[in-house]
Amino acid sequence: MDNIILNHPLVLEEAQRTPDGAGGYTEAWVQLGTLWAQIKAGSGSETQDGGISLSRTSFRITVRAAPYGAPSRPRPEHRFRNGTRIFRILSVAEHDTAARYLTCMALEEVAV
Repeated sequence: MDNIILNHPLVLEEAQRTPDGAGGYTEAWVQLGTLWAQIKAGSGSETQDGGISLSRTSFRITVRAAPYGAPSRPRPEHRFRNGTRIFRILSVAEHDTAARYLTCMALEEVAV
């Protein structure tokens, strides 16, 4: 098994929608807590979105496991924040058979 070193504090955030009174809503990201993580970069690419060049990099982010339903357990609709960097969580799975860690596949997009 690989050596897991949790040396990056990441803020786990969840989107909360509030009605705007005109039939729509506003979205704000709310902090759920800070998790220590190991971050490993994966593949990257560059793409165009609405005339803007975006650099996309995949990441494998490992955190301590938490039970299903716990607010500290990441979910695909959550994101991690590290200062101005944002990692959108795409999937979450147990890292090991003992379920001591979770692996989150995440994507970081940066306008270039």
